[in-house]
Amino acid sequence: MGTQLEPYVAAVEAAMLDALQAPSPEVEPLYGAMRYHLGWADDHFRPVRAPRGKRVRPLFCLLSCQAVGGDWRAAVPLAAGLELVHNFSLIHDDIEDKSALRRHRPAVWAQWGVPQAINIGDAMFSLARLTVHWLAAQGTPAEIVLAALQRLEETSLALCRGQYLDMAFETQAEVSLARYLEMIDGKTAALLACAAETGALLGAGLAGPHASFRRFGRELGLAFQIVDDLLGIWGEPAITGKPAAADVRSRKKTLPILHALQVLGARGEGELARLMAQPALDEGDVAAAIRCIEAAGAREHAAAMAEQHTQQGLAALEQAVPPSPARRALRDLALRLVGRDR
Repeated sequence: MGTQLEPYVAAVEAAMLDALQAPSPEVEPLYGAMRYHLGWADDHFRPVRAPRGKRVRPLFCLLSCQAVGGDWRAAVPLAAGLELVHNFSLIHDDIEDKSALRRHRPAVWAQWGVPQAINIGDAMFSLARLTVHWLAAQGTPAEIVLAALQRLEETSLALCRGQYLDMAFETQAEVSLARYLEMIDGKTAALLACAAETGALLGAGLAGPHASFRRFGRELGLAFQIVDDLLGIWGEPAITGKPAAADVRSRKKTLPILHALQVLGARGEGELARLMAQPALDEGDVAAAIRCIEAAGAREHAAAMAEQHTQQGLAALEQAVPPSPARRALRDLALRLVGRDR
């Protein structure tokens, strides 16, 4: 992340830390567990610098606010709330996916148990919304605060719908590409869309170009998830932090796999479908499945889709506002999000 973005991240981190101060010693472990998840504390709630997220969503929010002519500092409570919503969803995702690690440390549920982890996630979700309410205290017009909160609530529901579909796909023999796109639209793209849209809303008001910023965030969110799907099969473990071909081993229904199943099914070739229906895959099965996926042209197809969504998102941004340092920073951030350096 460029040094020019450090003041934005520092402001968001300070706001989140303020939100996560326990009101009494009795509930300090609840707030300490939230700080643990965010990389600020160890499992005894002592301050540490553990791996943290990239804070992409708050940066989308703050830079969008600035790109439309607003003061990004005025949007910090909103950006902090967006990041807390994202992290609430990660706490619950880890429970639902039975993922024992998060950023190379035990996940919250693995550290304190599922019941407490559910409550910790719920508390973070409540604090996220309360943090957005700070906008009113600093003088943001009530109609803007209400509009931002409505978009945040709609987005939170979209996250839940996307997660529902993702889990439902695990037990469904066939999943269409249309339903896959519906799933990632909720699970991944919705919050990035909300971040860009509400940042522009705070910066330019109800009549501003926030709909174009929503399109920008949504398209980049779709591209990001498709790139993640590619890395789930062909990514280097040292970079991804996951085993090689992790999504194939877990028989996860990602875009390359679904595309290959569709193409090979139309050809009457059933080896990949047979492999993906097995309860477990050994090393030979994984290699055979990857050969099938590559033979169907799925890698190239997914890469082309990611590029298409990226370009559509950048076009929406360029049409929304004239060139400026903030627009350029937003474009650069978006390209880094999808694994491109320029």
